[in-house]
Amino acid sequence: MKDLQEMVRNGQDVRNLPADAILTPSARDLLLEMEIRGLKPPVPGSSGAGTSAPAKPLNSKSSKSELEAFFNSSYCHDLKLQICDIGRRLWGRAYVDGNGGNIAIRVGEDIALCTPTLVSKGFMKPEDLCLVDFEGNQLLGGKKRTSEILMHLQIMKRQPKALASVHCHPPYATGFAVAGVEPPTCMIPEFEVFASVAIAPYRTPGTPEMGRLVADLVDKHNVILMANHGVVSWSHNNVEDAYFKMEILESYCRTILVASQLGVTPKTMTAPQLQDLLKIKQSLGIPDPRYGLKECELCDNDEWRPGVTCAVPPKDEAAGKDPEAEAAVQAITEQILRKLNG
Repeated sequence: MKDLQEMVRNGQDVRNLPADAILTPSARDLLLEMEIRGLKPPVPGSSGAGTSAPAKPLNSKSSKSELEAFFNSSYCHDLKLQICDIGRRLWGRAYVDGNGGNIAIRVGEDIALCTPTLVSKGFMKPEDLCLVDFEGNQLLGGKKRTSEILMHLQIMKRQPKALASVHCHPPYATGFAVAGVEPPTCMIPEFEVFASVAIAPYRTPGTPEMGRLVADLVDKHNVILMANHGVVSWSHNNVEDAYFKMEILESYCRTILVASQLGVTPKTMTAPQLQDLLKIKQSLGIPDPRYGLKECELCDNDEWRPGVTCAVPPKDEAAGKDPEAEAAVQAITEQILRKLNG
């Protein structure tokens, strides 16, 4: 993205990118924004001209003709292709099985595009997708919407920044969810910068209560482990970024499980080092409940059982100590040592 911005500042044509240029998600977002503003041709990999967002924001009260025009537009088709692509990635990485998992993108004030029910995420087609309002009512789409859409919608209602969300069952992360253990912190920079994890209690999938318990956590977390179920992540950027959160979490969970089996205590970064990462995280607009905490409170891994502990003293080590009692213990200890040495 910085390279593109520099090209623009220097008056260069961003269409003259090297053939082997690698576009990061932020670079693609910048190119898409420029495309929408009429400053360049379509983003590589998009569906072509005419992919601009609707000039008039849509909502559930928009006329049927307006909703149908949007649902059948090139812009919406491009979003459908993105969802299908993410679905294939989830299936290809074995983050979903059968017809599990679901994906949603906010496309208006209170409407969202989502995956259908009973369709493998690895084999979806654009025409399979559905348009729903934030109450879960299906507005358009030939197939029935996913049964778990209420969770995605409650996330979007609770967290206005949430533009897209992904739910799936990555094995290592889901293992943590089944065990009821939050992954430890202070180990790998990518995880600290891009993910903030919490666990929601188990409720029947697809129920409003399940969605509410997840939504209660999204103000300070962008990845939620759903006890005995799976994982859901949300992004303030796009659906690919929401998917990236899954890759980062799953790789992290796998890595720390391997590290815990090597016969040594896994090394952790220091609190000042983590503080530096949290500053980067905050600048990216990613939520985290640790903003503003003291350094000694940042690496609290008390619930991590395979052997990882915080490098700082336990919480209760200094708490509740009686200064007079401590002084008496010290005096008695010194007397005993004097007698032993005498």
